Amino acid sequence: MERPERAAAAPGAQPRANGCSGAAHGALRNGYVRGLPAPDTQINHIVHNGGLYKRPFNEAFEETPMLVAVLTYVGYGVLTLFGYLRDFMRQWKIEKCQNATEREEQKDFVPLYQDFENFYNRNLYMRIRDSWNRPICSVPGAKVDMMERVSHDYNWTFTYTGRVIKDIINMGSYNYLGFAQKAGTCQEAAAKVLSQYGAGVCSTRQEMGNLDKHEELEKLVARFLGVESAMAYGMGFATNSMNIPALVGKGCLILSDELNHASLVLGARLSGATIRIFKHNNMQSLEKLLKDAIVHGQPRTRRPWKKILILVEGIYSMEGSIVRLPEVIALKKKYKSYLYLDEAHSIGALGPSGRGVVEYFGLSPEDVDVMMGTFTKSFGAAGGYIGGKKELIDYLRTYSHSAVYATSLSPPVVEQIITSMKCIMGEDGTTVGKARVQQLAENTRYFRRRLKEMGFIIYGNEDSPVVPLMLYMPAKIGAFGREMLKRNIGVVVVGFPATPIIESRARFCLSAAHTKEMLDTALKEINEVGDLLQLKYSRHRLVPLLDRPFDETTYEETED
Repeated sequence: MERPERAAAAPGAQPRANGCSGAAHGALRNGYVRGLPAPDTQINHIVHNGGLYKRPFNEAFEETPMLVAVLTYVGYGVLTLFGYLRDFMRQWKIEKCQNATEREEQKDFVPLYQDFENFYNRNLYMRIRDSWNRPICSVPGAKVDMMERVSHDYNWTFTYTGRVIKDIINMGSYNYLGFAQKAGTCQEAAAKVLSQYGAGVCSTRQEMGNLDKHEELEKLVARFLGVESAMAYGMGFATNSMNIPALVGKGCLILSDELNHASLVLGARLSGATIRIFKHNNMQSLEKLLKDAIVHGQPRTRRPWKKILILVEGIYSMEGSIVRLPEVIALKKKYKSYLYLDEAHSIGALGPSGRGVVEYFGLSPEDVDVMMGTFTKSFGAAGGYIGGKKELIDYLRTYSHSAVYATSLSPPVVEQIITSMKCIMGEDGTTVGKARVQQLAENTRYFRRRLKEMGFIIYGNEDSPVVPLMLYMPAKIGAFGREMLKRNIGVVVVGFPATPIIESRARFCLSAAHTKEMLDTALKEINEVGDLLQLKYSRHRLVPLLDRPFDETTYEETED
């Protein structure tokens, strides 16, 4: 597929990859290919973004080494084999069965607990369950305090020792701009509002739960985003899952990125619209679906679709990738469809002034039909918002389930959002907010660069504060989390089914609250654990996302 508005290379210029010029020795600065033999050597698999991109877009995913992939599959195979052996022993009472089972008198009933469905939880997840749900007992800032717990039955149950592990460097919270804090202007403002309004509203916005603070917040959000109007909701997940069904329904088509968040997936399913999936950030795949939708129309009747809605995220929280928004908008305009942008992770974290992925690419907010985001990350609060045309917001106030039936945002939470957003915008009379945005960008690039230099395989965009470090093998998921905790570093590890089965990973989230000393300490420990667990798989052969092979017969499709 020829990409629209592709720029021609200047005569004699070095080839460019994603808008980033080549280095003098022929290697590309963005790290896609290293050690090229000569500057005039032909470079394959390089795609020019041309006039659509106003800044370098450096995003790559290194291929999984073949040996690592084979050993990962073998590891899961061994775990599965032993899992069946343990289930056999439990069935014959050789080993105590601690999972939920049917009572003897209900054996002939339709089973509540499907053995096969719970096989993974019983035999794989349970062995490393101590890596998740760790209880912290402090503000989730740059450092946290954690309650120590132990298990004497292989993670089926936990016992608290009464000891608190102090000053763990927090590399897992979505505290991008460092507003999760127990002191400062945000905390003082929230405490003042708490004393005036109380903690809860006890009503919906349409009844007795519409406060002046809610009105102030929505006007501020609209101004921050550069849109006509905005509406705030009490839960980020419900902002997606309850509003998408209000926007599309039967006879409409949703084109969804294959790695979209569960809230977008649930909202799409609840809508009753036809859902088709395009490959992650793959514009060839998206354009093919758009072409097919227009040419063929609805299944069976061949009538035109009532609406075509494209669902994408700003930053994908498991991949660390950034949506190719200029290309998505170009396709949206070309094929007259609508765009729903989820900026849960990108708002506050991207752009020179923290206004998200739209500002990051220098685009106009008017090009995005529905701008969604959350207050749970960069603003250190709770809830979500939708911004756009006034007609859109007025419609959602009436037809959105989350607006009609959900309790309003808590007043202290609203004040936390207002204060932090004004700080980012500079309306508090300081440059603290701008400094935080810049600090986050610096921390992100520094941390990513150092990890790549150490030899780890790192996914995603160089400007994404979500940094996945690939672990691959199932045994290394729990081992990495435990070893890092021993060294007073709190990390998030992720495995199947949240990721593909061979792509288990640790996910670091950078924050403006992290000092260079904290990052250097974390990097030192990560380097040590990487050597201990042999996690340095990188061979510096990175494959740009656009050049992942696209087979037009493999995209998933569900129809009503």
